[in-house]
Amino acid sequence: MALLHRPVRAADGSGGRIVSRETPSSWPGLAMAAGGVGAAWCVHRLLPGVPMLTAAVVLGIAAAHLPGLRHTVRGVARAGLSLAGRRLMRIGIVLLGLGLGLDQVLRLGWATVAMVAGVVAATFLGTVWLGRRLGLPGDQPLLIATGYSICGASAIGAVSQVSGSDEEDVAASVALVTLCGTLAIAVLPLLQDPLGLSDEAFGRWVGASVHDVGQVVATAQTAGPDALGEAVLVKLMRVALLAPLVAAVAFSLRARRRGARTASGRRPAPVPLFVAGFLAAAVLRATGVLPPAALDWAHTAQELLLAAALFGLGSAVDLPSMARTGGRAALLGLAAWVVVAGVSYAGVLLTV
Repeated sequence: MALLHRPVRAADGSGGRIVSRETPSSWPGLAMAAGGVGAAWCVHRLLPGVPMLTAAVVLGIAAAHLPGLRHTVRGVARAGLSLAGRRLMRIGIVLLGLGLGLDQVLRLGWATVAMVAGVVAATFLGTVWLGRRLGLPGDQPLLIATGYSICGASAIGAVSQVSGSDEEDVAASVALVTLCGTLAIAVLPLLQDPLGLSDEAFGRWVGASVHDVGQVVATAQTAGPDALGEAVLVKLMRVALLAPLVAAVAFSLRARRRGARTASGRRPAPVPLFVAGFLAAAVLRATGVLPPAALDWAHTAQELLLAAALFGLGSAVDLPSMARTGGRAALLGLAAWVVVAGVSYAGVLLTV
């Protein structure tokens, strides 16, 4: 295993002299994550219907189980892949704020804002409640609820940063939400005519019910440019709720662990720094000072960073472990999908 030697002071009565302790280097894992991003980009280019972030998750899971890579992923590359899943995820979420057009979102009107807020609240609370009743382990109910109600893998990554969730819980939740969001690309367009939705109403329904932004675009574009425009605006409104949701989770956990302190002896911040960065980026975008070229570069950087983070998270998936709760997780995913689709459909009918 490639190791980085880092001197530390001994705490074993050795007189406080400097001793050597070996800690894993992050570079092999970061290099593997970069390779995973390149492979995900190639998959997306060859199959435009497959979002790059979806491909990154799948490739990460595959790398963790291929005989030729499994030992590397579990060993020398683990530190860097975990780092990508944490740190790069936070930076990517901050950049996600630059894609949030607050002025465009508000043009949809307060009725639509209330509808989207209701969809998010019903999906989040209902999924958490059902996940606990089904006995899903760890933070999976919380993470799955977040992914379905806000914006898929990005939202799961954001909440996992404040909840301190286990990597396997994060990866399993990302895989389930990604799978259901991908299925929506094929299923929802088939329901437009039977449900009697106009192109604009269909776009709003897609924006309110599909998880990842790329999946929203892939689903809504089947009904034309009007549907696509409405879908993106409604989806951006859901993304805008990411910051208050993460802050609420952080506040709840902070209250629950009021007596606990971090390893540094300080209490955790009520609002995580990356959430403040997300809001600051959204405000900066709203000022109009950034030229289109800068926003394009930021979007590209956001995609690459989130892809690297999701590859790292995917590489933490252990399919045999997932199989033990796979039936219950799949049932929760299906139920959450029905809830978000049904509540958003009712909301669209009330606001069009």
